[in-house]
Amino acid sequence: MKNIVIGSGPAGRLASLQLGKLGEDVTLIEKNHIAGTCLNEGCMVVCALTDITKFIDANKRFNSHGFLKSQLEISYEKIVERIVETQEKLRKLNQIENESVGNRIIYGEANIGNNIVEVNNESFEYDNLLIATGARPFIPNIKGNEFGLTNKDILKIDDVPEKLNIIGGGIIAGEIANIYSTLGSEVNIFARNTFLKEITPNTKKYILENLMTDVNIYENINVVEVFKDKVLLENGEELDGIPFFATGRTPNSEIVKDIVELNHDKTIKVNEMMKTSVENIYAAGDVTGGYQLTPVARKEGITAARNMAGYSNKITYNCIPQSLSLNMEVSFVENEKSECNEEDKQTIAMPAIAGPSAFWNILNEDTGYSEIEFDKRNNKINRINSISPSSVSDVAYLSYIMRMNYDLNDYDEFLEIHPSTDTNYKIIKNMWL
Repeated sequence: MKNIVIGSGPAGRLASLQLGKLGEDVTLIEKNHIAGTCLNEGCMVVCALTDITKFIDANKRFNSHGFLKSQLEISYEKIVERIVETQEKLRKLNQIENESVGNRIIYGEANIGNNIVEVNNESFEYDNLLIATGARPFIPNIKGNEFGLTNKDILKIDDVPEKLNIIGGGIIAGEIANIYSTLGSEVNIFARNTFLKEITPNTKKYILENLMTDVNIYENINVVEVFKDKVLLENGEELDGIPFFATGRTPNSEIVKDIVELNHDKTIKVNEMMKTSVENIYAAGDVTGGYQLTPVARKEGITAARNMAGYSNKITYNCIPQSLSLNMEVSFVENEKSECNEEDKQTIAMPAIAGPSAFWNILNEDTGYSEIEFDKRNNKINRINSISPSSVSDVAYLSYIMRMNYDLNDYDEFLEIHPSTDTNYKIIKNMWL
């Protein structure tokens, strides 16, 4: 069967790879660069820059301890140059990987007809079609919005801005604020509602008091106009600084808007098999809305691919781990399907355990913060918010335990690798059982 995949981000790339491994005929069409937003404009760019800010933060800490005397000279231009160089290497590897299973990759803008996709003045028939075109930054309808930067512009900035005004109150806003405040910018965040509403109040309190102390946070306020070098607030106040939009994302669903059914927010409507309203058209990744996370997009892409190849497969969403990439990692997960009554909930809060990269934080009593909600009656975990250098691996592991609905007694056979998962050991074995 002929399968066409449009979009090579995490969903499309993994779907193509899965189809190729299953022996299917695959044509992967990509408008710009292989690997999509994640590698080229999104989380990997943020992670690369955050690696730099973590090093700057560690250097300050070691200097304060008195055993290291050093001053850092930062070249933002060179950082960007090296990020771009790394992206080029990864694009080549991603292309080789997909072609290694017999897939064709075509670069160009696709148009969809009746069981035909046109690209570069050529027509390709398909038996199954997967739309994995992702999403782009949402630009609010406010005066002067053409002056606002987004994550797509990070690698186009010539130097670290002296002042930066970030419009938005979610994960992306927090990560961008951390990067540029550590690099030396004076940063303001303007949240229309609550800043970082995804996490618990005490976790947020720790972040603001310990990790984002150089960032000015304005909540429940609207920016009514932006200029090239300042913003105007609804109260009439003007604040200098380059405007940066971190106001969410909007789906790239225009390619099928007259072909398949869309949701009210213009995301593509799919079922648990990633099928659209048209029998042989599937969709996966950010273009379908939901959790706009790389691992989820990969899972959706693989689910779609298996169904396209005739192997019935359904996706479920529960206990999805997420993170906020700061100079100390913030990770969180919640069991949305928990039926625990309020009287059966018990929350334990504590400083995070000193695991990998945390030894020298102990001197400043700054190893992080963890908050775990338990279901006392059923002996399970309901929710975790964790801030520590190892929280990403800790919470990813624990989210699997939650997703599999294990009883806490099942942890008896868990043996940690010191010091990588000591957090799990103390939370599960010592603090609760």
